[in-house]
Amino acid sequence: MSIDVNNESGTDVDERAILDIARYALTRMRIHPLSELSVIVVDEDAMEQLHIQWMDLPGPTDVMSFPMDELRPPSKDDEEPPQGLLGDIVLCPEVAAKQGREAPTQHSMDEELQLLTVHGVLHLLGYDHEEPDEKAEMFGLQAAIVDGWRAERGLTGPSPAPTVS
Repeated sequence: MSIDVNNESGTDVDERAILDIARYALTRMRIHPLSELSVIVVDEDAMEQLHIQWMDLPGPTDVMSFPMDELRPPSKDDEEPPQGLLGDIVLCPEVAAKQGREAPTQHSMDEELQLLTVHGVLHLLGYDHEEPDEKAEMFGLQAAIVDGWRAERGLTGPSPAPTVS
């Protein structure tokens, strides 16, 4: 799997963890191993510009996803996953840090960025959370992926609760 992490934010983030959890999520979702993903970390000003341009909403947000080939996980275990460009995930560490501090289970900016990376991957794969049943499915899958990744690394303590809406 080709995953590029480009930190343009000027904030020190755990790029290795972002790369690792993105790879874990894509593997868990059975995405073709030759698929490509780009993760870009930007500051609040850049994120606000993207948020206005693409969503027509003011202010910076935590994560945005820009799908390319609209890849989807295979629906059957024996089905061969398609190969292609997943797209881009854009993360904002300043917003992540604030959300981590304000979450019911306070956690670090890097833990929030890991959660947001999985959230962005799921959006690229067609998951959404507009409707209650969609939200339950997406957030359940998101928690299972984050928990599985943390367990494999022997990380202790509660996983970050979803702070994205």
